[in-house]
Amino acid sequence: MANVTDLQTKYSKLAQEYSKLRAQNQVLKKAVVDEQASSASLKEQLKQRDQSLRKQEQEMDSLSFRNQQLAKRVELLQEELAASEAKGKKGKTKGDSPSQHGQQTQSVFDEDLQKKIEENERLHIQFYEADEQHKRQEAELRAQLDELEKDSEQHQAVVDGLTTKYMATIERLQSDKARLEVKAQTLEREAKECRMRTDECQQQLRQCQSELNKQVKQSSSVIQEKVPFNDTKFSDYNSLNVPPHNRRHQLKARDVAGQALSFIQDLIAALLNFHSYTEQRVHIYPRDSSIEPISPLNQKFSQYLHENAAYVRPLEDSFLQLHQSITEDTVTVLETVVKLKSFADNFCSYTHFLQKILPYQLKSLEEECEASLCTAALTVKNQELQTDMKRVTSVFEKLQNYINLLALPSVQQDAMPLSSTSAVFTQLAACLHSLHDAIKEMSKHYNQKAGLEKELPTITQKLSTTTECLLGSLGSLTSSTGKIATFFSNNLDFFTSSGYSPRGSTVTLNPLQAETMLANKKKAAAYIHAIKKPRPQSVPHREALSNRRILTSSTESREGLTQQVQQSQEKIARLEQEKEHWLLEAQLGKVRLEKENQRIGDLEAQLAAALGGSPNSQPAATSTLAQSHEEAEAEPKAAVKETTLCTSLVGDEESREQLIKTHYMTRVGELTTQLQISDSKSVHFHSECRALAKRLAIAEKSRETLSEEVKMANQNITRLQDELTTTKRSYEDQLSMMSDHLCSMNETLTKQREEIDTLKLGNKGNAKKNKGR
Repeated sequence: MANVTDLQTKYSKLAQEYSKLRAQNQVLKKAVVDEQASSASLKEQLKQRDQSLRKQEQEMDSLSFRNQQLAKRVELLQEELAASEAKGKKGKTKGDSPSQHGQQTQSVFDEDLQKKIEENERLHIQFYEADEQHKRQEAELRAQLDELEKDSEQHQAVVDGLTTKYMATIERLQSDKARLEVKAQTLEREAKECRMRTDECQQQLRQCQSELNKQVKQSSSVIQEKVPFNDTKFSDYNSLNVPPHNRRHQLKARDVAGQALSFIQDLIAALLNFHSYTEQRVHIYPRDSSIEPISPLNQKFSQYLHENAAYVRPLEDSFLQLHQSITEDTVTVLETVVKLKSFADNFCSYTHFLQKILPYQLKSLEEECEASLCTAALTVKNQELQTDMKRVTSVFEKLQNYINLLALPSVQQDAMPLSSTSAVFTQLAACLHSLHDAIKEMSKHYNQKAGLEKELPTITQKLSTTTECLLGSLGSLTSSTGKIATFFSNNLDFFTSSGYSPRGSTVTLNPLQAETMLANKKKAAAYIHAIKKPRPQSVPHREALSNRRILTSSTESREGLTQQVQQSQEKIARLEQEKEHWLLEAQLGKVRLEKENQRIGDLEAQLAAALGGSPNSQPAATSTLAQSHEEAEAEPKAAVKETTLCTSLVGDEESREQLIKTHYMTRVGELTTQLQISDSKSVHFHSECRALAKRLAIAEKSRETLSEEVKMANQNITRLQDELTTTKRSYEDQLSMMSDHLCSMNETLTKQREEIDTLKLGNKGNAKKNKGR
């Protein structure tokens, strides 16, 4: 079951990692969508800039066309000026009216030329401003291009990291699947072998049953006809009202007590781990005791939790004493089991301990709710945990009442009739199932709370590790309570049945009758040992006793070895759990030691600085270390005594046959139990393998979808890079063309300025000539 618990914890961890990766994938999807939107907006901006550039190119073209028109106009004006000068030279003899007309024409030309010069200057200024604006826009676009390239590189790195993490998770799941398949195959083979052995044992059992039935019929007829046994001296203890010693009942009681002891030991270990990890969590959350002091309420709560072993350990010790008191030579009923009272007292003290720490648990959860980072969902989970803790404490109180009722007959005679005892056992079984349901509900709510806490930004590794250990102890507690409830329900008929009662009466056995019955048993054994002369035509008494002794010793040795093997396996499982517990404790200790060493180094540096600067200042440091509880395992020692109960030689033969029958019945019961356990394990592992296969298929599908999304994102990134490259090239080409065009325009402008200057000079010269004329 420890392996199953480990697998469950591993799968829960894998599910949590998968949920984290899924959330990260959603964030990356959103980031990719945002980048696509930003790239679309940048495309729109580029289109707008292209349109504006085209408009400017059109304006430049129109300006160049206008400049060409002006140049042609200037040429025409120069030609007209030359023609007018020629006409002026020819028509010197004409009157003053033509000269005035030439002066008017020359003034018109001068005004037109002045307008063209001003328009040319204005166009030159507009062109310079457009050039500056284009340079600014180009610089902004280059900066945006660099930012987009950096974002694409970051997204590519995140995508590569997620891909490697998914591949590692898939490989780990595949290895777990292969290992579970191998384990399932081995379990199937073991189940087949167990079925074959069971079939063989059933055949042998049928044969033995047929033979034993024949022998029982013969022996019963002989006893009824020839071997009467009546106590005529004491009528109270004759064959009608003296109960026989039920050896089968004693063996069954010891077996049941041994199973209950193993389950209670598991429960005690789970309770110790739960209280210890709760104490560690109180020192870490909501305030870390290594950074700041915790509240006085949590300090008191931690002090009470530190004392949990003083209340939990006596439960195991008292039940171990109860198990040791049940032997083959005793009478086990409620009236004679005195050790049950000490177990009831220890259980009562543990229940009072739970009642004492319940208010502190509730106040601690309220303090977590009052923290600044506590969300509404965490508050709801804390309220549910408060309800669960109240329910668990109330169920323990009910269990205390029922156990006290069962322990009452051993202290006070005739305290409870047989019918009331059956009702108490039935209610106790129902109460154990209620305890299992309550702890299961509390474990579920703790798991949900841990998942919400992992989403907080201030979660620490120490708190996460302690929470996982606490969840593991809750899982062990749920498993152990479920086993105890199932075990008690399966053995409810044995608990409610009367193993010892006087013949022909329904009155329960009192301690005086038990002592008398054991004394009669010893007298009968001594009487059989005292017989020396064997009867003719029968097996000698000593030989029969030796045969019975050999058979009993072999059976008991086999049963003892089986119990030792079971106890060794249980001890190994407990030691493995303790090993994991101490490994986690060692890891926490290493982390704390590193922090303490770092803090000591800082303090030494501060001390050196303080001694160098101000010798009167001395820094102080406080540290808190978690203390681990030492658990002492006690192994029960079984003491089996060999006894002989016979009334005659025929009675000895009957007891031997009964012993053989009992041995084979117990052996068949054990094999049937082993077969059922192996079948249940195989079914459980088969269902787990199917669940793992489904999870693996889901993980593969998610991996394929994620790989497709990554491919699409890579394609989008390459497409955007290509578009950016083409846009960059087009801008560079346009810039080169614009620079060439500007150079040509500057050349044309300089030519036009020179021509205008020459025209001005020519006009001035003409004006002087006209004035001279």
